[in-house]
Amino acid sequence: MSTLLTYAGFHLLFLVPPIALLILALSFADRIARPREAIAGVVLLTAIATIYTTPWDNYLIARGVWTYAEGTVLARLGRAPIEEYAFFVLQPVLAGLWFLWLGYAPSPECTVGVRARLLGAGVWLAVAVGGAWLLGVPGGLYLGAIALWAAPIAALQWALGGPVLWRNRRLLALSVAVPTLYLSFIDRIAIELEIWRLSPAHTTGLDPLGLPIEEGVFFLVTTTLVVQGLILFHWVLERVRAGGRAYGRAGLVPIERVRSPRRSAALDSSTEQPGSGPEETSDGPELDRSGRGEA
Repeated sequence: MSTLLTYAGFHLLFLVPPIALLILALSFADRIARPREAIAGVVLLTAIATIYTTPWDNYLIARGVWTYAEGTVLARLGRAPIEEYAFFVLQPVLAGLWFLWLGYAPSPECTVGVRARLLGAGVWLAVAVGGAWLLGVPGGLYLGAIALWAAPIAALQWALGGPVLWRNRRLLALSVAVPTLYLSFIDRIAIELEIWRLSPAHTTGLDPLGLPIEEGVFFLVTTTLVVQGLILFHWVLERVRAGGRAYGRAGLVPIERVRSPRRSAALDSSTEQPGSGPEETSDGPELDRSGRGEA
């Protein structure tokens, strides 16, 4: 059975236009202080997302978690259609551009304590454990695979940069919410058009507002991973600019104490000894040995 819209047509109709609009808006608006770094961050996260998602996606397709209607895909690379790989690129680009539009001004002075790191990493590791349990539950394969695949990366992000992620939690929430809602909306359209179909045997059957819960969770966690990665990317670069590579590394792995440039400058100025500077000279007449000034 053929559908009214192909997978490639889905991209052209629903993903390419908002990406083009954001690129155009960012080009005319002075919202990015360092465009090259902004582009590098989006490219890096997109590459990581594509590499990390490819084997996971191919495995689930091989297990029959979802299938594609006849005539909706152009070709396949492995088990996945080439349009699927295009989606691996388009989703993080969309999320990254939205993040850049909202604007992020990282502070290199953000605390590097361990409490937020341990708490955030612990929560995500608990999600991973729950995902492993779901793999053995009837209908839990897709949801469990999402949790087990995404949660360890999120835990690593919080272990490395929990304090800065918590400090920017409002930006994180807004950066994640809008792309997640939009992607969920268009995904529901694609399912209704039967561009792809989810297997009842591998899904929970929960579909609030007509969207399978697995799809909503997928867009939520993948967008979260992208945005958290971008926040940490720009934060580390800001710390490197402020205090060098050692100061940048200390933000991610606070094993050795590295003073911030501001604190170092304050300590250096407070320890200067009187008279340590160049000798002062008198503007008055020079005295001879007798104590009288020379004419």
